[in-house]
Amino acid sequence: MSVEHLIWFLLIGLAAGWIASMVMKSGRGGLVQYLIIGVIGALLGGWIFSLLGISAGGLIGSLITATIGAIVLIALLRMLRKA
Repeated sequence: MSVEHLIWFLLIGLAAGWIASMVMKSGRGGLVQYLIIGVIGALLGGWIFSLLGISAGGLIGSLITATIGAIVLIALLRMLRKA
């Protein structure tokens, strides 16, 4: 992975974390929180999409995948907190 790809991955993760936090109304977070949620969400979303046989390419596809993964992550974290 080149430095350029890493920077794009982190920027997509940051945007996905912010979007997921707004969708899930999880409050205001900081850049680091959005980045962590988005990056983990990108990995989770990629895993979920591969299980379902869905392929989303390009910048928009990556952002959608990461955002869906981040939303799932926030939902899972909420379920764990209530348990």
